[in-house]
Amino acid sequence: MYYVLCAVVFVIAYFLNTLMISVGYHRGLAHGAVQLHPFLRRFVISMGNWLTGLDPKGWSVMHRMHHVHSDTPDDPHSPLNVGLLGIGLEQLRSYERVLRGLGREDAKYTDHAAGMDFELSWLNRNGLWYVPYVLHAAIGVVLGLTIGWLLGAAYFVGMASHPVQGGLVNALGHAVGGRNFDTDDNSRNNWLVALFIVGEGLQNNHHQYPRSAKFSYRGWEPDFGFLACRVLEMFGLATIDYAHLIPDPPRRLRSA
Repeated sequence: MYYVLCAVVFVIAYFLNTLMISVGYHRGLAHGAVQLHPFLRRFVISMGNWLTGLDPKGWSVMHRMHHVHSDTPDDPHSPLNVGLLGIGLEQLRSYERVLRGLGREDAKYTDHAAGMDFELSWLNRNGLWYVPYVLHAAIGVVLGLTIGWLLGAAYFVGMASHPVQGGLVNALGHAVGGRNFDTDDNSRNNWLVALFIVGEGLQNNHHQYPRSAKFSYRGWEPDFGFLACRVLEMFGLATIDYAHLIPDPPRRLRSA
């Protein structure tokens, strides 16, 4: 029973972290593919940094820059520039540059913040970026001391999994996998990454239709993130932009 509890805690922490970024930051703030209910939007803006360690405005601006400069020398995280193994450090450095640029209101960065009528998080404005990680580590230690260290580790690893998630998407999603569309970049559909990171591995589909809340094109391509959007819509917490939804493939491609 203890191991089941550990697995449940990890899954909840992992998907809370992943869906905050994929639905809240990515499909919501960065692309407007999903209009978040005002209450949910305020929650994402105010609590997103505490849950993920990533600033909602900083992440969204960096992602918009990635689309504008995808797989060119100006891309903030392309394996064509730094190789697969260099993505982890490159995305961290780019994120820090974006935060500094937004902090000093540099037009190179603020020009990509249209529609984001909110400041950088209080944490980043005050140089306290590390506090969420300390908080999650402290919760993990408390769980370890009171219940069991495996449970504490399951919680912390789930909540702090975003650097690995982002690295896999940014690296493999632009290097390994098939392509449904002839985009100008090297975006790929890596179904294994998509399976574990709520559809985010379907980069080729996403780069062809960046305003689509649904990343899957063929019927078998996994996109749990879009299912989450549908659930939020059922409860009145989000509105999907159906006008920009990725179209269904021709009949001959649907099961190919």
